[in-house]
Amino acid sequence: MFSLKETKRSALISLWFMFLTFPVLVIKVDAIEQTVYWRWENMLYIGLGSFILSIFGKIFFERQKSRRERQIAEKIEKHSLIQRALRDPKYLYPLGAAFFLFAVTYPYLFSTYQINVMTTALMYVVLGLGLNIVVGVAGLLDLGYVAFYLVGAYSYGLLNMHFGLGFWTVLPIGALLAALLGILLGFPVLRLRGDYLAIVTLAFGEIIRLIMENWNDFSQGPSGISNIPRPGLLGFDLTLDQAITYLYYLMIVMVLVTIFVVNRLQNSRLGRAWVALREDEIACQAMGIDKTKTKLTAFALGATWAGMVGVIFAAKTTFINPASFTFLESAIILAIVVLGGMGSILGVILGAVILILLPEYLRALSDYRMLAFGAIMVSMMVFRPQGLISNVRRHYHYRPKKEQQK
Repeated sequence: MFSLKETKRSALISLWFMFLTFPVLVIKVDAIEQTVYWRWENMLYIGLGSFILSIFGKIFFERQKSRRERQIAEKIEKHSLIQRALRDPKYLYPLGAAFFLFAVTYPYLFSTYQINVMTTALMYVVLGLGLNIVVGVAGLLDLGYVAFYLVGAYSYGLLNMHFGLGFWTVLPIGALLAALLGILLGFPVLRLRGDYLAIVTLAFGEIIRLIMENWNDFSQGPSGISNIPRPGLLGFDLTLDQAITYLYYLMIVMVLVTIFVVNRLQNSRLGRAWVALREDEIACQAMGIDKTKTKLTAFALGATWAGMVGVIFAAKTTFINPASFTFLESAIILAIVVLGGMGSILGVILGAVILILLPEYLRALSDYRMLAFGAIMVSMMVFRPQGLISNVRRHYHYRPKKEQQK
């Protein structure tokens, strides 16, 4: 029902329109005969028309608002139904078993090239999940994420070249060095947010890359480090095909561990602190959350996964140089997070698979494959700006005691 208050407001709007249009629509001056004509009927039309349009406009917008709220409620209910279905063992176990069976048999169904491409996609899945902690959950726009990736790769290359350390020894060392670098980056940017944070992190990534490119005595400069050994299996040397398959299974395990850890972090007290920091930094601090510790933890944990993937990247390619760690890599990883859905684990996985595999399978289009890839990305951002799988915010509904007993 239309209230009396809204009726008065519509009447005031019609009076205001009548006042504004009075000189133009009511008064008409005939300069030849030097007479003035008063067209009062026009004022009546304007008053009635603006009053009726105001009433219908308010009714229309109220219906739109209620429809939008109903759609949001239906979306939340649908999401909760999907979540319950996915958590239901009746659906979860067969789906998980099917994916596990496909992942295990993948090397026996496809060529070595396909296994290599899928390994790269799995590496970007872990990178995307690591950056998702910083950008998607904590809301800290990091454009220099590739610096931690570089540190992990050069950790393996340099420690193996100078000290002869193996892959499994350097893997935790690379993760630790990247985490320390994340903390060092976090301290100078504690007071920054938004565009300023993005600019500083971008500069940080470029500084690390330029140091590695110009410090020839330490990092071999632009020539890079070659002959990096692949990981062995229980002391046995593997052939090229066996090493590629071994790295594929290693990445499967790492993806599963990353999903488990990131999911537990998001549902923990620390994860809720990250979400509070993303939503409103001032309110977060006012509620007693240590902003410094929360930001540094996000940077350190996000960098840890990048460091481990950097070590695996060096072992996979057996050659690294600074040209492999440009800003484009950071942009691709950020695009994975945005395309998949900020804060959504399943969305990041899907985004990484699409962004890495799609350019490979569009090679049939030759010179037009990147154009087609760009058109697909733009269409995605136009029709699905929230990402492939958006992360629905948690809602709490009060249930009376009587309903709970039922």
